[in-house]
Amino acid sequence: MWGKIKQLHQQMDDDAILVLESPGAAATLPAGYRRCIGTRLATMSLIERQQFRAFLLKYRGARFYKAAAKLLIPFSALGVLQHLLWPGKLSWVEALVLSNLIGFSLACGLMGVWFNYRTLVANRSVKPLLRILLACMGGMAVGMGAAAVFSDQPMVFSPEKIARNLGIALLVVSLLYIVPLGIVAMWRNRQFEALTLQLQQDAERDRLARELSESQLRLLRAQIEPHFLFNTLGAVQQLAEQGADGAARAAALTADLIAFLRASLAEMRSEQVPLQSEFDMVAAYLRVMQARMGQRLRYRLDLPAGLAQAMVPSMIVLTLAENAIKHGIEPALRGGDVIISAEHVDGMLRLRVQDTGMGMAEHGVPAAGGGLGLENVRSRLRLAGQDGAPAGRLELRNGEEGGVIADILLPVNAKDSST
Repeated sequence: MWGKIKQLHQQMDDDAILVLESPGAAATLPAGYRRCIGTRLATMSLIERQQFRAFLLKYRGARFYKAAAKLLIPFSALGVLQHLLWPGKLSWVEALVLSNLIGFSLACGLMGVWFNYRTLVANRSVKPLLRILLACMGGMAVGMGAAAVFSDQPMVFSPEKIARNLGIALLVVSLLYIVPLGIVAMWRNRQFEALTLQLQQDAERDRLARELSESQLRLLRAQIEPHFLFNTLGAVQQLAEQGADGAARAAALTADLIAFLRASLAEMRSEQVPLQSEFDMVAAYLRVMQARMGQRLRYRLDLPAGLAQAMVPSMIVLTLAENAIKHGIEPALRGGDVIISAEHVDGMLRLRVQDTGMGMAEHGVPAAGGGLGLENVRSRLRLAGQDGAPAGRLELRNGEEGGVIADILLPVNAKDSST
């Protein structure tokens, strides 16, 4: 008998958890009481289902019976207190049976209201309250009947006694059930409305933040220095005017410019790109700048094959390369070298752009790392991150032999074939 009860209880818990996780599963339950209960659970709001599911998972199996046993102790203590207060009216058996019936029916009612408060308040229907009232009065009647059966006094039923007992039962039920349950239902409904409003506000805030981030991201990606394009086209014109040799160099410069613009436009459409694509675009940019600056610019790119497919925020290395040319190499009369590399360091992917031109303090960039280009890099890392945390960090320092070393440290990406 007890085994069948436990099996039935386990089955009901499994059905409830299944429906609470996926309301559509109610239609797949066997016809009868199981589908009826599942259908009612499926009508609960998302928040109610989540709360009820957490409760069922916490009090599954033996933990439910332990909790019920714990409730049995205070309810029985109240029965003993009732007998001591009214020894002539309630025997030990009557007091214990009555107090436990009242206590457990109140606990069941509170549980029903606690996890189904929207039905009572949002629908503004008195039917659920009437059902609770009738169930509680039925429980009271059963309790009085049981007490009469176990009592050694003869059972006397008269209209006056029945009316008096029903009146007392109605008063007790109203005070112990309807009023507390109504208060709990309204309080829980206010919690629900406040939580729903908070979730809506959070969702709207996330949407606005996402739209702002996307707008900022598009703006950052679209920042191609106008003077770079104009100066490059001017250099093409000058080379074209220098005869056959100049025309050939102008054609090569134009090809590099086209390759750079095509690569940069493709990367503007992507948040993350393979490191190989980023290095190819930077190489095209540096070839254009070398055609303009001649021997004043020397560069080297070092990308290990194992890191070629590592995903990085688009145009982030290009921004540092542009910054190195603009603030490091161009202001220096002697020019300098730009060395761009990628490697694993302490479990992180390090992207390094190093130049041998002007140092930070010399060309007006504060040692703390100011400047529009560097701020754009920080913004790209911040916008590419998640949950408010940046995707990586930027570190700057003066090189030992002059110039600046800029390091971007990123978490190792899952697509990195070297891991």
